[in-house]
Amino acid sequence: MGASNIAYALLLLVLINLSNHNIKGTEAFHQIYENLQSESVESVNHLHRTGFHFQPPKHWINDPNGPVYYKGFYHLFYQYNPKGAVWGNIIWAHSVSKDLVNWEALEPAIHPSKWFDIGGTWSGSITLVPGKGPIIIYTGVNQNQTQIQSYAIPQDPSDPYLRKWIKPDDNPIAMPDYTMNGSAFRDPTTAWLAKDGHWRTVVGSRRKDRGIAYIYRSRDFKHWVKAKHPVHSKESTGMWECPDFFPVSLTDFENGLDLDYVGSNTKHVLKVSLDITRYEYYTLGRYDPKTDRYIPDGDSPDGWDGLRFDYGNFYASKTFFDYKKNRRILWGWANESDTVQDDILKGWAGIQVIPRTVLLDTSKKQLVFWPVEEIESLRGNYIRMNNHEIKKGQRLEVKGITPAQADVEVTFYVGSLEKAEPFDPSFTFIPFDLCKMKGSNVTGGVGPFGLITLATPDLEEYTPVFFRVFKDTSNHNPKVLMCSDARPSSLKQDRGPLPKERMYKPSFAAFVDTDMADGRISLRILIDHSVVESFGALGKTVITSRVYPVKAVKENAHLYVFNNGTQSVTVESLDAWNMETPLQMNDGAL
Repeated sequence: MGASNIAYALLLLVLINLSNHNIKGTEAFHQIYENLQSESVESVNHLHRTGFHFQPPKHWINDPNGPVYYKGFYHLFYQYNPKGAVWGNIIWAHSVSKDLVNWEALEPAIHPSKWFDIGGTWSGSITLVPGKGPIIIYTGVNQNQTQIQSYAIPQDPSDPYLRKWIKPDDNPIAMPDYTMNGSAFRDPTTAWLAKDGHWRTVVGSRRKDRGIAYIYRSRDFKHWVKAKHPVHSKESTGMWECPDFFPVSLTDFENGLDLDYVGSNTKHVLKVSLDITRYEYYTLGRYDPKTDRYIPDGDSPDGWDGLRFDYGNFYASKTFFDYKKNRRILWGWANESDTVQDDILKGWAGIQVIPRTVLLDTSKKQLVFWPVEEIESLRGNYIRMNNHEIKKGQRLEVKGITPAQADVEVTFYVGSLEKAEPFDPSFTFIPFDLCKMKGSNVTGGVGPFGLITLATPDLEEYTPVFFRVFKDTSNHNPKVLMCSDARPSSLKQDRGPLPKERMYKPSFAAFVDTDMADGRISLRILIDHSVVESFGALGKTVITSRVYPVKAVKENAHLYVFNNGTQSVTVESLDAWNMETPLQMNDGAL
């Protein structure tokens, strides 16, 4: 086969994969807009800006980088374009907080300035090294567009703000060898110190269509050597971006573990961000520190059908261990779902989701995620509803709060599942399509039921988040589908004539691993103008949606509980709060 035919076949394979896996192909890579990336922002449109999520005053942001707790401050670095509202000119911006709620912007930490990063200062991590303090390891790009790993150190490690950073001249610390793809070698993880005295970090890569996580070792944190074998790899998954690798406890389900924890009562988590899908996947498994090999559990799907931290608009996530409260915290980027033209008119693009605690579920088969407790300090006006029966076709308005900026926790009691629809085995790996086919208005037996967010009273615009329960004849446990459906979320007209220029309004969905043995299921939703973060069954399934209503905005937004199933559902309890805007939300000049 000739080179052109091979290229065509590979392109066709990618397009088929994109179609089969419901991928927004045009969003699978950072688009480069040479004529737009430095277009200055004249003004900022606040209509869809969030009230309590992290975002700078203007311009583009993407990956969270190097989160760390140091000398009384939480530090968040992130990919940022200081010159415009689209991707480009990327630097490491830097903000600090005492409480993960109120943020102060500081001067940028690093930007392209040396031969080893003149083409870009891309994502990476921070490690607290005894005797040296925090050290950044990040991906630099040289003038030949080769991706290499470099490090930066604080000018004054005693400064709790870590205001200034230095890139020593003995960089870089790791370069791709002749066996590797120099254009696919990036995003080093936080390093850990093993019992053999070597530091280790994981770097994402690919070889042809095989995703790879390389492991590197060092004794002095300057000279790094690639291990003989990757810590893990998987065919047909493409580039592995932003890997994350950390232990979780099999016995302590209340606290997180630091990276250097060693014990038989642990599993490891390997998370990768798949460049080709713009989704993240993780497995649980066993890591052997002697061979530096990671083997996923047999019941932990490895690849495109794997578990996810978040089944919605969420990417490039990074965890860190919080020494202050002995917990592991997850940050993640939720990019925009509207068009580039919209972003330029808004003057901003991208937010960070509310930081979440990460724990192993008591089933030991998956992780669970929950908003950090500090966010509850923003709760204001409060209302409660108890024991309201919702019959087929009914919706009940939740009044007394501001639905455009709210925190809502609800427990539904369903009772018997006898009326649940039979589950078709062909549905197993396509919850996305199942949600599109059986949306919030399609009557079922048990469900759809849930919350209707950011809605107009006549439902011209609304974003429903709901459950639908199926009866699985192959076993005794039900199949519980959770959906966050953005299709009816906005009347906003598309700006561009091409599909890639249109607003993305997906019906995100996933199955929730719960047997509903007591007939109950919970839902928590954080609503913040253009983002809806939903946590099903106490964080077993999480879905983030970005939406842009035209009419259901500010004080004109409404919130409802609904049921479109033939079986009545009881709102056993519903607690809802206004969410206040932090007094100090990243208001410094960048």
